[in-house]
Amino acid sequence: QVRLAESGGGSVQAGGSLRLSCAASGYTSSSGCLSWFRQVPGKERERVVSAYRSGGRTYYADSVKGRFTISRDNAKNTLDLQMNNLKPEDTAMYYCAAGPVGYSDYVCWSGQKEPTYWGQGTQVTVSS
Repeated sequence: QVRLAESGGGSVQAGGSLRLSCAASGYTSSSGCLSWFRQVPGKERERVVSAYRSGGRTYYADSVKGRFTISRDNAKNTLDLQMNNLKPEDTAMYYCAAGPVGYSDYVCWSGQKEPTYWGQGTQVTVSS
């Protein structure tokens, strides 16, 4: 059974940094995708970053390019999201997501298929 546990959310002032961590237990496929999404109540969910477990291209949303960076540790099954120069518009609930499994890195990068597993989310609040 796959379980995703996020940690590291919190409140920070604009310009500050936070690091989110996603621990994925039971998710070991080399052809799997790990992602971070975020959602604000009343708005559509936004895919922030996606990374293929065995390497390849990493997807970053345009809104976070140059500010957010992922760090992947396949041995520990973690996907960390370092968020720098945070802006009030980054305020959201952030979710770790795993899957799909068995597809190419292009499918992971493009976001063509929905993730299979979701974490409970961690809140990030950025004040101006």
